[in-house]
Amino acid sequence: MTVLVTLSALCLVLAFLVGLLPWAATSARWLVLLGLVLSLCVAVAVLPHGINLGSTPPLMPDGRAVVWHLDPAAVWLYAFGAAGAVAAVIAGSPIARGRRGGLWSAGVAASVLGAVATMAVQNGPALLVSWEVMSLGGAFMLLSESASPEAGRSVLFMLGLLELGSLALMGALAWLGLRAGGEVFGVFVDIANGWPGFLIGLLLLIGFGAKLGLLPFYEWFPAAYASGSGATGAVLSGVVLNAAFFALARGLLEWVDGDNAALAYVLLAVAVVTAILTALYAFQEDDWRELLSLSTAENAALSVTLLGAVLLFRGAGHPDLAGLAWGAALVHLAAHALAKSGLFLTADQVVRATGQYDLSSPGLARGAPLLAVGALVLAASLAAVPPTPGFVSEWFGFETLFQGFHLNTLAGRVSLAASGAGIALTAAIALATYIKVIGIGLLGRAPVEAPRPSGGLVVALLAAATLTLSIGLPWWLSALDVSVNARFGAPATSLMRHAWLLVPLTPDFAFISPTKLAIAIPFYALIPGMLIFLLARRRYRRTPVWYGGLQESATPSATTSLTFANALRRYYSFVYRPREFAERGHQGSPYFVHRLTFSYENAPLFGPWVFTPCVRIVTWLGSRIRALQSGYLNFYLTLVGAALILSLVFVLL
Repeated sequence: MTVLVTLSALCLVLAFLVGLLPWAATSARWLVLLGLVLSLCVAVAVLPHGINLGSTPPLMPDGRAVVWHLDPAAVWLYAFGAAGAVAAVIAGSPIARGRRGGLWSAGVAASVLGAVATMAVQNGPALLVSWEVMSLGGAFMLLSESASPEAGRSVLFMLGLLELGSLALMGALAWLGLRAGGEVFGVFVDIANGWPGFLIGLLLLIGFGAKLGLLPFYEWFPAAYASGSGATGAVLSGVVLNAAFFALARGLLEWVDGDNAALAYVLLAVAVVTAILTALYAFQEDDWRELLSLSTAENAALSVTLLGAVLLFRGAGHPDLAGLAWGAALVHLAAHALAKSGLFLTADQVVRATGQYDLSSPGLARGAPLLAVGALVLAASLAAVPPTPGFVSEWFGFETLFQGFHLNTLAGRVSLAASGAGIALTAAIALATYIKVIGIGLLGRAPVEAPRPSGGLVVALLAAATLTLSIGLPWWLSALDVSVNARFGAPATSLMRHAWLLVPLTPDFAFISPTKLAIAIPFYALIPGMLIFLLARRRYRRTPVWYGGLQESATPSATTSLTFANALRRYYSFVYRPREFAERGHQGSPYFVHRLTFSYENAPLFGPWVFTPCVRIVTWLGSRIRALQSGYLNFYLTLVGAALILSLVFVLL
């Protein structure tokens, strides 16, 4: 098995190097695909128990070796993320063509290598390096697809916020190292308790939350994702997101004392508010990539909510309930990785057929029925519609949060109950969002030119994998038994299944069976099928619509993206704070308008109050420090000498 791991890593490293060459784009793509397939095979083979990959020579500055170990939960998360990445590489980027395709493949290789290393390394400096490699891989993919000034600004904004998270991680690891007597990683086991543990937990939340999209960091998602393709979004929302979640979970469950209830309350509050805000903003988007990116942040927040429940239950002495919450989070991220990757690739098929990523009723479902059916299944999973795995994971999530009555403190019970109410709101908004995605994004009266069939086949295969995950969950959960038992000391995942049923530890509390639902639903579908058949001969009056300044396309549509979301935007106007701009062009008399330009946008929540002041402070400091750029070599040498003396004094003290 170690040989396959080595071959996979070698393929990915070669893909990165070859991708930098201007004439080797195809070779880089095949190397990335081979490396991903090999790593996926290894993940499936070692899933129940994880894998120890040994250690490297002493490469660290302090002379230490880097130890590599993949926990079974990490293998689970990587396997489903890698499945989406394989599909993305097979489908390819519709934007990065020719020489830029090689750079895109290099970015995929760097992202995957960084993600695996982030989950596997047992050394603090190596973790920071892996985290940076993963971030730079995402920037490589995005910039290879668009080198416009707007894309550059969005990528720089992304990297700036991720670097802020890296600084927080450096602070947390340095603090943990001091408490561990100078060790830099491996012995970080419940060594941070009390107020130091709380502060270190906050630093970890900031550091890893920057990539998960927890507030306020989710504001880099729409612009950054929209500067790339759906294939890039599939990698970022799959393997990269799963690696960031596992890193956060490892930090909070292993390095920080689990009895810190205050940290759990902060985690729940941040995650639930993030889920609500991102769900609301996703519903208003009319671009495939921006909508799906905000949905990614929402689903990451749902998983972090369950992680907060893990901390509460473990601290209260309920390891079985903590294991239930942990298992629900892992199932949720697995389902999300498959479904979100498929919908991002659906967006690429839309742009191949229409030339744009807008939700604008292109009628693609008529020309590509396989693509439409696959996208419908994937959207149903993200909208938590049975019998998809998204429904199962959210059901498990609700059942976990409803177990708050086992806690001894009123604050814990109220926190979990409020979290359940917030997640219920996001579930309702997500359902409306994906009705909009399918209804306006794929349906329409007249079909456009269908994209190549291979793209629809990849989406359909991901949809089939999603249904397979759901139907087989009573058996797939056994792959998590070893991980949950070792982490919590309770056979929680064994108690989450009872024959064909899925239960929250006991069948007496509640139960569902996605396997039986998959058998029964086709028969229930006969009822609406008969209604459609009986009503098919009725004549409907169709008329074009116009609202909000959106130009009516050549294909008549029943509604527009803006119209569909208008009611919720009005109701939650205190969140959106919509801004509308209208410009009228006159010809001669002001009574005769010959041009009307209309635009609208939702005001960002954190940008004007958090990010803009930071930019102004940095700009002000830059204008004051500019005097140091005198242009005199002797002055620069003096500064270097002073810095050297200060460094020596710091080391001696």
